[in-house]
Amino acid sequence: MPFSTPLALAIYFTIWWIVLFAVLPLGIRSSQEEGDTPEGSDPGAPVAPRLGLKAAITTVVSAVVFAALILFVKSSG
Repeated sequence: MPFSTPLALAIYFTIWWIVLFAVLPLGIRSSQEEGDTPEGSDPGAPVAPRLGLKAAITTVVSAVVFAALILFVKSSG
């Protein structure tokens, strides 16, 4: 591996968070769009955010991006 273990973990963790912020808005419907805004809540609040699914998608995509980064670093060095 071209990185030390702590550096690899830090890079993966950073990639994971960046990918999470890209994945979070996918498939979100607000309570206003659903026509069901409870009294006192924000109309832009998500109805079903499905955070577990998004965390799983984020983990898979991050692993692919991290593997591509490792391959790129190995081939260029």
